[in-house]
Amino acid sequence: MDNTGSLNSSVAGMDEPAGRLQAGPRGAKPKSQLSSRNIVIYGTLFVAAAYYLLPLYVMVVTSLKGMPEIRLGNIFSAPVEITFEPWVKAWATACTGLNCDGLSRGFWNSVRITVPSTLISILIASVNGYALANWRFKGADFFFTILIVGAFIPYQVMIYPIVIVLREIGLYGSLSGLVIVHTIFGMPILTLLFRNYFTSLPEELFKAARIDGAGFWQIYFRIMLPMSLPIFVVAMILQVTGIWNDFLFGVVFTRPEYYPMTVQLNNIVNSVQGVKEYNVNMAATLLTGAVPLIVYFVSGRLFVRGIAAGAVKG
Repeated sequence: MDNTGSLNSSVAGMDEPAGRLQAGPRGAKPKSQLSSRNIVIYGTLFVAAAYYLLPLYVMVVTSLKGMPEIRLGNIFSAPVEITFEPWVKAWATACTGLNCDGLSRGFWNSVRITVPSTLISILIASVNGYALANWRFKGADFFFTILIVGAFIPYQVMIYPIVIVLREIGLYGSLSGLVIVHTIFGMPILTLLFRNYFTSLPEELFKAARIDGAGFWQIYFRIMLPMSLPIFVVAMILQVTGIWNDFLFGVVFTRPEYYPMTVQLNNIVNSVQGVKEYNVNMAATLLTGAVPLIVYFVSGRLFVRGIAAGAVKG
């Protein structure tokens, strides 16, 4: 009798999985790849990508064509005969007023402006953000509020007073004066980014270092800096992009021999001497925008990480 009962229970146990299989799969039904939601999302992304890539494609193919081919009028066609002469001319021999040295002089001016402006502004802003996040002092909130307000003041409002200040201290029309301007205007937003990032770091690390006797600069250099690579990359990309692409400050605060690359590009494109060379203009535009694009593509992943980390707290 006992063996029969065991046999019946075993048969019942074998029938249970079979019954489950006959009942069919459970859980949520897999979503179709062609759902209306996916069509809207990918359709929107495709339109946005085409919006930015189509002008870039026109610029590239136009810069590789000769003027006889450009005069045929088909801007979307690939070049029949590729030529790099427009690129060489844009860099070395295109005329910008009385000078015919292309973008080369403007490129080195932009380098001399961008490198010190980026380094100085990031260094000062990182120390400001570190102090505001970890070393609370009397008036810290007021100081931080002033910096945030400064980030939203239109640049155009400040141009005339800054011109007067730079003239009085003897730096108007020089690269040093423009470096100071870019450093000051980059300070508010960079300080905000660094403060938010340092606030998001574990506070226990700071307290442990204080207990061990570490001071202001020891904690900054030995603890904060090694953990802050993403936000430093974010600050670098923002400053390099903003300073390199700047036109207004470059044309207002410098003389023609110190014009940055963007001002040189404007002078080449708007030159009225001779024939309008669209291939040279397109090549000059691509050369001017190459540096920020390279910087972003090289460090884009760290840029996203730093933005996400710096936006957690505030």
